[in-house]
Amino acid sequence: MSNKTMARRGLLIILSSPSGAGKSTLAKRLLAWDTGMRFSISATTRAPRPGEEHGREYYFHTREEFIQMVDRGEMLEHAEVFGNFYGSPKGPVESAINGGQDVLFDVDWQGGQQVRNSALGKHVLSIFILPPSIPELERRLISRGQDSKEVIDNRMAKSRDEISHWPEYDYVLVNDDLEATEDRLKTIISAERLRLTQQPDVVDVVRTLNKEFENRT
Repeated sequence: MSNKTMARRGLLIILSSPSGAGKSTLAKRLLAWDTGMRFSISATTRAPRPGEEHGREYYFHTREEFIQMVDRGEMLEHAEVFGNFYGSPKGPVESAINGGQDVLFDVDWQGGQQVRNSALGKHVLSIFILPPSIPELERRLISRGQDSKEVIDNRMAKSRDEISHWPEYDYVLVNDDLEATEDRLKTIISAERLRLTQQPDVVDVVRTLNKEFENRT
């Protein structure tokens, strides 16, 4: 059995960063680089917005349904934000990685911590994206032209706490150049796909080798 035909388990790839560090752009580029990679669809208790569909943008649930899913251990991570619950259902993610498909998570440090501590934690690859400087982080938030000064100030205040959790991640990248950071991300993912936990067929290969040793005697 060659490496080309060996099955592998998918990775749970966690990308975290303060707002404005480039995480969303990098996530889109990774999904374009490997069309077999899928983005983790979150579950939520908020009402669907016009044009949104269950199972496409979100899995929409009532508050009671969501709490029951949490109680049954069906969420890898969850949090309450502005009165609504959000979380990552375990079932679709587990099916994907068992089929050799990588799943990309765009979550904060708290969500990442919950996923790492879950039953699927051994398949997690966590990467934190840092900005090259705080003035550059603020410049990027302003240049997007999406938020008011008050919102930007709140994001900047929150970013200090988010950045303080960088030691919890497997890899930390400084996004001082988007193209170079993208290349580093691809290198990390390509290497981590060969991690022993991701290669279930290695056990069979070793058994075959041992039998071949025995046949020589």
